[in-house]
Amino acid sequence: MTTLDYQSGFGNQFASEALPGALPVGHNSPQQAPLGLYAELLSGTAFTAPRDHNRRTWMYRRRPSAMHEAFARIDDGNWRSGPFTEAETPANRLRWNPWPMPAGNADFVDGMLTIAGNGDPHAQTGSAVHVYRANRSMDGRYLVNSDGELLIVPQHGALLLHTELGRLHVAPGEIALVPRGMRFRVALQEGEGEGEARGYVCENYGAPFRLPELGPIGSNGLANARDFLAPMAAFEEDAGPVRIVNKFMGHLWEGTQAGTPLNVVAWHGNLTPCKYDLARFMAIGTISFDHPDPSIYTVLTSGTDTPGVANCDFVIFPPRWLVAEDTFRPPWFHRNVMSELMGLVRGVYDAKAEGFVPGGVSLHNCMLPHGPDAATFERASTAELKPHRLDNTLAFMFESRHVFRPTAQALGAANLQPDYDAVWHGFRAAKA
Repeated sequence: MTTLDYQSGFGNQFASEALPGALPVGHNSPQQAPLGLYAELLSGTAFTAPRDHNRRTWMYRRRPSAMHEAFARIDDGNWRSGPFTEAETPANRLRWNPWPMPAGNADFVDGMLTIAGNGDPHAQTGSAVHVYRANRSMDGRYLVNSDGELLIVPQHGALLLHTELGRLHVAPGEIALVPRGMRFRVALQEGEGEGEARGYVCENYGAPFRLPELGPIGSNGLANARDFLAPMAAFEEDAGPVRIVNKFMGHLWEGTQAGTPLNVVAWHGNLTPCKYDLARFMAIGTISFDHPDPSIYTVLTSGTDTPGVANCDFVIFPPRWLVAEDTFRPPWFHRNVMSELMGLVRGVYDAKAEGFVPGGVSLHNCMLPHGPDAATFERASTAELKPHRLDNTLAFMFESRHVFRPTAQALGAANLQPDYDAVWHGFRAAKA
């Protein structure tokens, strides 16, 4: 693994400098910034947001980020954006096998493919879910998403994220969060070498992801703020003109500038990219009977104006102990007002016997009934209820108050399973 230095905490007020004396003391924007640098503010929330919600970072850079040429529209490739109206949303449960790697060369931007989404970036509500497939690093090319923050969930292959505030190494089993408006590039493996990488991305148009409230759980549990890691300041040396891809109002735009946008020498604030090792999630479950709601596995949440109703939740199903007595231990049959889009990083998901594999996706929209397949139901109904540990598994779910509307390319994909409904065949009628 690449050796990098990090700062610990989520939403903390951090400060970091790559060169001694680069960070101003006592002033955010002095008349003359240290070392001849330029002060620049990145605001991730409205200026008048409550203090405990406000996100912003001051950057001290070698050139202002405004020094770029005009942007021009480029092809969106397989990246789609809200409002998702290009295809009728079916009242069906859907499941996809993993998407194959691109036939030609593709970096993180080229290999992005949108599965489904909801809301609209213009209204700053909803989210989009993508898979990325990359077989080369971004070279002389950088991405900035003006529509939303990016929650990156690697499934195969490690990534090295070079951001304006520093570098993050992210491997399968970890996640990364890149704020809206943050410029960055993605390299494969440990550095600039070639390889392959695949994973999932949630593009959040709504309120920034934060840690959920714990309520009756108390002050400890689930994801701890101290386990989120922000980068230390690091900047690149200029190397000729570069290209900037801007995801803006649902489309891709590209412009050039004389040098790298990753020229921040020092910074302070709480709007930062970060990474998190999902193995550090403190799973909580019943130690008596019955199967609790999956909300106990929430890592991050993007809220709405309605308390307790999420624009998007990021929920994981990690390795854990099952000890409940006289209880059907896998998820029960259910219908939700919230819509669920699931992915699998590794192993087997305990509610399905087969068909849901790492790199795949399932979608169960609002009020569509789903639950264990017949084989899982039979096994779980007759199993000896002794303590059992689920190992070698990591599934996750993007859950939203809004229906996920599949894209036309996802509905027409060759890897869409045509017989998904068959997993619920074979249940015998009860002798009631």
